[in-house]
Amino acid sequence: MKFLIDAQLPPGLAGWLEARGHDAEHVFAILPGAAPDAAIAERAEASGAILISKDEDFLMLRRPDRFALLWLRCGNTTNRALGAWLDQRWPEVERLLGEGERFIELR
Repeated sequence: MKFLIDAQLPPGLAGWLEARGHDAEHVFAILPGAAPDAAIAERAEASGAILISKDEDFLMLRRPDRFALLWLRCGNTTNRALGAWLDQRWPEVERLLGEGERFIELR
């Protein structure tokens, strides 16, 4: 699977995803530092990537189902705690995405 990681998430999340066999890019690596949400949404749509974000604005920007969205609702946390939080949920995320789910909210 191919993922695009939004700006408020750590760039290290790309490595976490790659270690699990996925392609991943952080927006800082491919778009200007202060890229607007609309540009990030366009990039996700054009590349066919699953956008990973904590930003609620993408709920509106993805309509009508422009791109797949993995919406993280974990609050602010350290990189290590984020990885541990995702480790617990990742098998289910992969299963749902593999079945074609286009929107996943992780709490």
